[in-house]
Amino acid sequence: MRGATQVRWAACAVAVALAATACGGGDGDGGGSGGADGIVSSSWGDPQNPLEPANTNEVQGGKVLDMVFRGLIRYDPKTGEAQNMIAESIDSTDSQNFTIKLKDGWTFSNGEKVTANSFVDAWNYGAALKNNQKNAYFFQYIEGYDKVHPESGSASAETLSGLKVVDDLTFTAKLTQKFSLWPDTLGYSAFVPLPKAFYDDHDAWLSKPVGNGPYTIESYAKGSSMNLRRWDDYPGDDKAKNGGVDLKVFTDNNTAYTDLTAGNLDLVDDVPASQLRNVEADLGDRYINTPAGIIQTIAFPFYEADWDTDDARKVRQGLSMAINRPQITDQIFQKTRTPASDWTSPVLGEEGGFKEGLCGKECTYNKAEAKKLIDEGGGIPGGQLKISYNADTGSHKEWVDAVCNSINNVMGNNKACVGGPVGTFADFRAQVSTQKLTSAWRAGWQMDYPLIQNFLQPLYYTNAPSNDGKWSNQQFDDLVDKANAESDKAKAITTFQDAEKILVTEMPVIPLWYQNGSAGYSDRVDNVALNPFSVPVYEEITVK
Repeated sequence: MRGATQVRWAACAVAVALAATACGGGDGDGGGSGGADGIVSSSWGDPQNPLEPANTNEVQGGKVLDMVFRGLIRYDPKTGEAQNMIAESIDSTDSQNFTIKLKDGWTFSNGEKVTANSFVDAWNYGAALKNNQKNAYFFQYIEGYDKVHPESGSASAETLSGLKVVDDLTFTAKLTQKFSLWPDTLGYSAFVPLPKAFYDDHDAWLSKPVGNGPYTIESYAKGSSMNLRRWDDYPGDDKAKNGGVDLKVFTDNNTAYTDLTAGNLDLVDDVPASQLRNVEADLGDRYINTPAGIIQTIAFPFYEADWDTDDARKVRQGLSMAINRPQITDQIFQKTRTPASDWTSPVLGEEGGFKEGLCGKECTYNKAEAKKLIDEGGGIPGGQLKISYNADTGSHKEWVDAVCNSINNVMGNNKACVGGPVGTFADFRAQVSTQKLTSAWRAGWQMDYPLIQNFLQPLYYTNAPSNDGKWSNQQFDDLVDKANAESDKAKAITTFQDAEKILVTEMPVIPLWYQNGSAGYSDRVDNVALNPFSVPVYEEITVK
């Protein structure tokens, strides 16, 4: 989700979705007195998991963590550039051993001081196998990760041997390999500090997380709302310019949009596809449509034997060629999507690894060639492609139906492809992440760092945290490892692109389109913007 001027490595998963119930704005529950103390009401969806930073890898929970926490690094909300936040400096003489010095004066909202131990203890907790954190993978480059989080068997250590506390404001990190740009990964939420209260009474902390960011959590009613309020003693230079944010849970973002246009909601950060034809007339200059680091794809279950064969590879390539991307993006998405020709995002720019057309003919609509490849591969496994999607948010039904219509037209069979709605985002993600689906599903990735690596390793590396389809390719893994160890940025990107070319021949997922950030806001608020990750910059919003 960030800009395009500097390199970011590592990644987090993100399934792009939105969700909520009715809510206030104006003089209602979300109202407030206006000005600096006014409360912003915004649409939201329940997080998949409790808000432990190392266990949150989807966008709804990530929005909250971005408001409640600050880490060593913060990404500029306009450019995505990595900038020191709590870090005074992160230095290394060999790109493998790093010394991190903290700025003095930072505290958590409960008054506890942010120290070197706040980071080291949090990272050790996140990495430990026993804590079952989804983002443990982010600590893999720190020495000792293989002991605290082995691929099989029990852990033989409780803490990462590569982390050492020097004094209250200094700690060191030793990596298992040279990784010159490792500091730029440290703005990801898995790396934020945690207070002692997190460990002293874990259940109490989970019910009301305590962080060190510009907002505190006042209350959370699962399935309904989360109310955040400005922390007046926040020590950072990005203090909230409003009194707080009420996040309202919607199970249908069409309802959220209706509440927005009726004056009952201040912000919708995912305008539904069904409203795109009306949004400019409804909102005028209060509609935001801006490029974002998001790609939408169709993923496959390689844990199902029928999908993990050379014949199935031909079928996947054929299915990709059977999708008329330009027609679908023009007719359904109204200039908020662009047909994908690689597996990254144009917001990276060439410097960050985007290469237009890298996928070539395999991502270009070709009715005759598509059917030929599918037939050569023995047809669609099971006789039918079922594309699962969450039915509660994101207007996915429209585009899934359009993709299936395109495939069915190619195959001359109106049952070759069908949509498979799953009731809620949480249920859908639970089925995806536990390998319960036996056919294809809609997938998406929202970047955490504007570099090609962020779009490749977390999704396609063997056993990576967001490799839900369980695809594995040793040549791909080796190229990613080689690129990560390369200190020269240009060489690293070229090597990552070599790895990406393997995706062309194997097609573990089908790239569909690049997504813009699309939002709308009421006339009660101002200074509304989306960052390059398509997330509202909540702390900058002012209430009139």
